[in-house]
Amino acid sequence: MTQQPRNDVPATGTFWDHLDELRSCLLRMLAVIALLAVAAFVMKDELFSIVLAPKDSSFVAYRLLGVEPFSIHLMNTGLTEQFMIHMRTAAYAGILLASPYLLYELFRFVSPALYDNERRYAWRIVGSAYLMFVVGNVLNYFLVFPLTVRFLGTYQVSADVANMLTLQSYMDTLLMMSLLMGVVFELPVICWVMARMGLINDQFMRQYRRHAIVVILMVAAVITPTADAFTLFVVALPIWLLYELSIAIVKIEN
Repeated sequence: MTQQPRNDVPATGTFWDHLDELRSCLLRMLAVIALLAVAAFVMKDELFSIVLAPKDSSFVAYRLLGVEPFSIHLMNTGLTEQFMIHMRTAAYAGILLASPYLLYELFRFVSPALYDNERRYAWRIVGSAYLMFVVGNVLNYFLVFPLTVRFLGTYQVSADVANMLTLQSYMDTLLMMSLLMGVVFELPVICWVMARMGLINDQFMRQYRRHAIVVILMVAAVITPTADAFTLFVVALPIWLLYELSIAIVKIEN
């Protein structure tokens, strides 16, 4: 049976019609991002109370793990640095808060050109990828990043050398690790897509499990630039569990 595109949304039109629709879509997305970014910028105290919370020993992760009290002080070294970091953090917050709407607008734009089964798979892939990215970021914020901050922020080669951590360094590390953890948590989605394409199966993944564990340890070492074996284990464990989950998903798919 020949598949038909959606009938409720016109799938035809000139190049300029599609370009105009894309322009409208992008403008709506930018407007929502700008609105939420401005709101985040105005709510400076609330925004940075969340962003800077992992540097304090009273943070929930430290209390649950029984970490001894410690003190980390951040400093600023540039005239415009704090203002620029404030703007950049507000922009990131705007994008993060607007991300569900952004995905909706993009899917709304491309869906008229998709067949019904393609649309269902697209919803599954996009929804699952977004969910796993969020889970990776949440895990990073509440566990991985705090342990990294605690180790690197209090590490000293000598008592005569005091740590003077900059706000720029703190923010760069947080954003980098959030992005990396979000990408790593896409593993089950990627494996599902590859299984649908017939590129891998569960036997293949089981056969190369030992190789995967070595790669997982290497990835965990990159994500957590520390020599702390406990932190490395904390990062590697969920990635390994994701690999095992991916095997189960691929088995069901095959």
